[in-house]
Amino acid sequence: MKVLVYSAKNFEVPYLEKANRRKHKLSFIKESLSSDSVMKAIGYDAISIFSADEACYITLEKLKDFGVKYITLRSVGYDNVNLSAASRLHIKVANVPDYSPYSVAEHATGLLLALNRKLIESNHRVKHYNFDLNNLIGFDLNNKTVGIIGAGKIGGVMTKIMHGFGCNLLGYDIKEDMNLKEQFGMQYTTLKELCKLSDVISLHVPLTTDTHQLINEDLISEMKEGVIIINTARGNVINTEHVIDGLKQGKIGALGIDVFENEKGIFFKDHSHEIINDDLLLKLNTMPNVIITGHHAFLTEEALTNIAETTFYNLDCWNAGKETENELTEIIEAI
Repeated sequence: MKVLVYSAKNFEVPYLEKANRRKHKLSFIKESLSSDSVMKAIGYDAISIFSADEACYITLEKLKDFGVKYITLRSVGYDNVNLSAASRLHIKVANVPDYSPYSVAEHATGLLLALNRKLIESNHRVKHYNFDLNNLIGFDLNNKTVGIIGAGKIGGVMTKIMHGFGCNLLGYDIKEDMNLKEQFGMQYTTLKELCKLSDVISLHVPLTTDTHQLINEDLISEMKEGVIIINTARGNVINTEHVIDGLKQGKIGALGIDVFENEKGIFFKDHSHEIINDDLLLKLNTMPNVIITGHHAFLTEEALTNIAETTFYNLDCWNAGKETENELTEIIEAI
């Protein structure tokens, strides 16, 4: 099978080539999939895309015309693919539903610790031989209340980690996990109640119509004064403008994000010699109580290996005329 890999990053190519085991003919391009770059898929049987690629209806129609039959995502999220259109066009789409929940949950924990204990500011001072301790006070996580919004695989690992710190755990999800309740004392509650009681809120939900701009001024007004918010889910799960207002007013004590609502076209590229044309990102970057990482929570050896293996597992199944349990278009057809 001829496969074009869009948005190919230098760090992931070796993992993809190893997982391929020379079964498929691969081509790598750094360009992301769009209605403009879709022309490059002419002559390919399948394409592989990442979270920043855009598989809208127009793009999918062109892919269909070019003879592309399969799209394998190198991500869990698939909000960037019009699955209904793909199903109607008989283009099969599959994702990587479980590459390493530990990578993202541990990254979320790192953001929390760095913000709470002022690690970046402390290191910056030491770099300049300033060992003053003023304004570096944090708090013990032990006995604090942590709210987990989205207690799936990643949220479940975050729950386990926070339990290890001795935290009281509140959860919000469409489905309650009895294991989390029994093993870690997770108490499920309403979203509003979670916001009222939590010292820390960590987001682990997929981006859907229900979770889009979930964290907005209404929910922020319900939160504890000085709450720390961590988002390693999707950028559009929070209303950035409202969160910035909360930071300015002191309602939000700190913010740690690995995702950003306007990250498309910004993240995954070097803009160090450019002026970023995004006022929200510029404002966030000036705030000392905000830490932003460039969507690299997934970036561990284990996660990259699992992503590559599952990507080619999906392709191998299709190439052999079999179904893959990771297929997303089957879900749409069943609805």
